[in-house]
Formats: sequence, C-alpha cells, structure tokens
Amino acid sequence: MNVFKLALVGCGRVSKRHIEAVQAVDGIDIVVVCDIDENKARTTAEQLSVPYVTDYKAIKDVDVVSVMTPSGMHPRHVIELAEHTNIPYIVCEKPVSLTQREVYEMYERVKNAGKMLLPVYQNRYNPLIVFLKDLIDAGKLGKIHQFVCNIFWNRDNAYFMIDWHGTKAYDGGVFYTQASHYVDMILFLFGKLKNAHGLGGNLRNFEVHDSVSAICEMQNGTVGSLNATVSTYRTNYLTELTVIGEKGTIRLNGTNLNRIDFWDVKDMDKPDIDFTLDHQYGKGHDRLYEYLVQQRWDMFPNQEDVLSGIQLMERISF
Repeated sequence: MNVFKLALVGCGRVSKRHIEAVQAVDGIDIVVVCDIDENKARTTAEQLSVPYVTDYKAIKDVDVVSVMTPSGMHPRHVIELAEHTNIPYIVCEKPVSLTQREVYEMYERVKNAGKMLLPVYQNRYNPLIVFLKDLIDAGKLGKIHQFVCNIFWNRDNAYFMIDWHGTKAYDGGVFYTQASHYVDMILFLFGKLKNAHGLGGNLRNFEVHDSVSAICEMQNGTVGSLNATVSTYRTNYLTELTVIGEKGTIRLNGTNLNRIDFWDVKDMDKPDIDFTLDHQYGKGHDRLYEYLVQQRWDMFPNQEDVLSGIQLMERISF
C-alpha cells in the first residue's frame, strides 16, 4: 500500500486537529511541518519526530500539503504552493478565501499548475448530517420549506489577542472563522444559494462582525436563516439546526449537531442510532483524510459549493 506523505503548513490551533486525524487514518503520514514562527514549527516537529522548515517553498518530496495559516492568507499560500512546488494535492482549511474574486483566481491558478485544491468543510461528513442528507435526497421529508441554523458560541478576549483574529484582512468575522462549516452544511443539504440578506454587529469593537443574522433563499425555493455569534456569555451555548419539510420536522442539536432533539417524520420512527461524537470538532477531519487516501475526490466540496458559500459570507460580512 502506498502511503501519502503529508506536509503541514501552519502549526497553530487547528493543526492539532489535523495531526489527530492523520494519526487516526491508515495510508497517510506527516513527514514535515512548516511555520513562519520557528518556535512553533520546532515544537510541533519535535512532537511528531519529523523535520521542520520556516518557508513552505522549501518543502519537497511530499504528496499532500495541508494549509492552516490565517484565513486571509489562504489564497496566497495555496497559489504559491501550487505554482512553486511539485506537491499535487493541496488541502486548505476553511474558509478557502474571504472573497469570491480570490476563489476564482485560486481555482484557476491551481488548475493551470496541474494541481488539485481540496477544501476543508468537515461538517458535511458528520454522521447525522450525512443521515439527514440521505433523507432529503430520498424525498423522505418531501419539499423542504424552511431551515433555521443557530451557532451561539463564545470566543473570549484572550482568543482575540491572537494577532490576526478579529481583523478584516485575515479573519473576516464570525461567518468565516466560526460558522463557515455551517454555511457549507446548508449548501450541502439544501443546494445552491439564490439570494441572501443580513446584518452583522461588531459590538466588541473588532474590525469584523462578532454576531450575524442572515436570511437565505435557495435556488430550489427553500428559505431559511443562519444566526451566529462568538459573544455568548462565558462558554459555547448552542448549535442547532431545524428542518421543516412537507413530510416532517427535525431538530438537531449538540456540539457538532450529533443529537436528534425533535423528530416527526411521516411513516418513520426516530432512528435508534448513536450519533455521538467524542470530539469538540467532530470527526470530520478523519473522514476527510480517509477520502484523500481513497482518492475519493467527489467527496470534497467542489468549486461551485465553495463559491456559493463565500458569496453568502462575503455578502453579509462586508
């Protein structure tokens, strides 16, 4: 069995989740790490017993690179990795970019370089979301009339002391940095976006919105709302999704939408399945790397999905 050789670019907070995921998947190994901060790079390298570099252009002889740098730097880093290294597969953490213009440029330049861009939107791999997607696609809920998705989280002031957090250039705000997985989930479940309106507040005096409410119209006629904040008191409060269809109503809850709180579906009993996820981020990153090893490229969000999501986030956030 061929083993994919992986480089990690960015040794910050989310890199720990990627490391856990890669270590849980057969057929892929981390062989080098990179961070512009040499202390971070060295610490992570020592933990993994691999070498480190501080310039990603120096990375050689790997099959995959995972980009986990500040959000606003993703386009530059992905493009330079595509054009200045021989790495064929480029995994990029959410959000892929902060603007639609950059998404078009990224995909075009990655394609012209003969490489493949693989976005990270892991919520679409959560077992209960996959279960709901199958119900919708099979017509078990009939026409979907409406959805409501609420992401009420806490990020304290210490979190925003990290230099790029809360900035317009690199963070983008709550829809980008915290809720973008749920934006992608809405597109995954209900199709492409047709129209959206919303408002955001930056009552904590960041450069970006810490709280946002958006009303969405999908191309298939479904309407819904997304509400997100990082300003709940003291700790994360709630993550929920309610789906109202002509043949049923379902409400999901839990840290990663891993629990059915309400079930009323025509001719269907509530499923007796344990959807518990024993990780605050869920296990979607594990599944993502499994799909990479299996070369299941169809399981990653495509360019249209990414563009539609960035369209919504950009429209409401700036």
